[in-house]
Amino acid sequence: MVDAVVQPTATRSAWIAEIRSTALLSWPLILTNFAQTAFGATDVILMSRLGPATLAAGTLGGNLYFAFLIFGIGLTIATGPMLARALGERRRGMVREVRRTVRQGLWTALAYSIPVWLVLWHAEAILLAIGQEPDLSRSAATFMHALQWALFPALAYAVLRSFISSLERPLWALWIVAAAIVLNVGLNWVLMFGHLGCPPLGLTGSGLATSISNFVMFAALAAIVQFRPPFRRFHVFGRFWRADWPRFIELFRLGVPIAFTLAFEVTVFNAAVFMMGVLGMTQLAAHSIAIQISALSFMIPLGISQASTVRVGLAYGAGDREGIRVAGWSGYLLGVAIMAVAASVLLLAPRTLISGFLDTTDPKNREVVDLAVTFLACAGCFQLLDAAQVMGAGVLRGLHDTRIPMIFAAVGYWGLGLPVGALLAFKVGLGGIGIWIGLATGIGILAVLMTARWIMRERLGLVRFRTLA
Repeated sequence: MVDAVVQPTATRSAWIAEIRSTALLSWPLILTNFAQTAFGATDVILMSRLGPATLAAGTLGGNLYFAFLIFGIGLTIATGPMLARALGERRRGMVREVRRTVRQGLWTALAYSIPVWLVLWHAEAILLAIGQEPDLSRSAATFMHALQWALFPALAYAVLRSFISSLERPLWALWIVAAAIVLNVGLNWVLMFGHLGCPPLGLTGSGLATSISNFVMFAALAAIVQFRPPFRRFHVFGRFWRADWPRFIELFRLGVPIAFTLAFEVTVFNAAVFMMGVLGMTQLAAHSIAIQISALSFMIPLGISQASTVRVGLAYGAGDREGIRVAGWSGYLLGVAIMAVAASVLLLAPRTLISGFLDTTDPKNREVVDLAVTFLACAGCFQLLDAAQVMGAGVLRGLHDTRIPMIFAAVGYWGLGLPVGALLAFKVGLGGIGIWIGLATGIGILAVLMTARWIMRERLGLVRFRTLA
């Protein structure tokens, strides 16, 4: 490892070009994130048509599944910064390096999925152990037994998506997931409600629809990378069963901290769901709507963060110190600025957003709607902080810096956010609002820590480069 030669300060045109490149890479990623989130959102919308009890059970099962899914995604998306750095270095043997990284990413997806399938089969026992109602736990487990098979194709799809994104060609993933949403809605209509001669399967039908749709997504993207330029030159499925243990271990070294970072974030929100369940079905139903809406808005900075990981990673691989600075700050400022607009929508038009999930004019929904409006006000207040923390994580990830951000996430979410939320909800008596205030506290702490580490990247020795061959 040696320090790179210091490059001159970037010109105004370089900043404009970088912002443009980040924006061009970001928008397909943002739309793809929206589309993937729409899987869960459409399921919630359809479940709500079957009543609050079905919605609550589906929310419990879906959140348990998502906790395991997000950890696996953290493992597999570690292929992204590894691929970006290899492409940025442009060394001899680059094609082989890329192919082996994608292959080990797919190996990781399978190695993770098999034991998780065994765990999720016992979803009812898990939910009962954490204090959920027996009837809801039983219904959630029924949902899980159909949903859990979506895990491997979802993770394998994430690996291939990282591959095409590192080549700055993310549009294929967008078209595929958009088509899969249509498929998912159609399958839900047939399987959940019972049409075209199929008996109504309820939550089981919803889980089957999601699993089938994920298998189709993976198969479609696999066909694209196998046969379409510029992907086919890498032959990513060639010699698939040949092990590359050093690379497999390197992927885990980089991916496990990413996985835990994502897991700390998602599981604290899952814990919030479970605490809402303790507070009652009305609080849980309102929370499920508010969290779906805020999750949709979060897809904007998440997509920009993913693009920034690629852009920073390419500059890192090329040994371009100034390019790292420009790429990182361009994405960071772009993400925070756009999220300010999204936060305004949550604060100014909450009932319009909620009407996509419930009939806001129906008196029997009034209590749920009023609570959801309050929760969305809390969400709107911490949107900028959420953007700052995810952008900080993304640019640091481009430098292969994942261990300390993992610790930051543990401290912010579980060391402060969750305890504050539990204290305010159950001891102070604020209920669901207290839980949301706790979430905002954790996100704020994390945003400060991530941003400070990015600012001090040079002083901390994060920007160091391999000697090019």
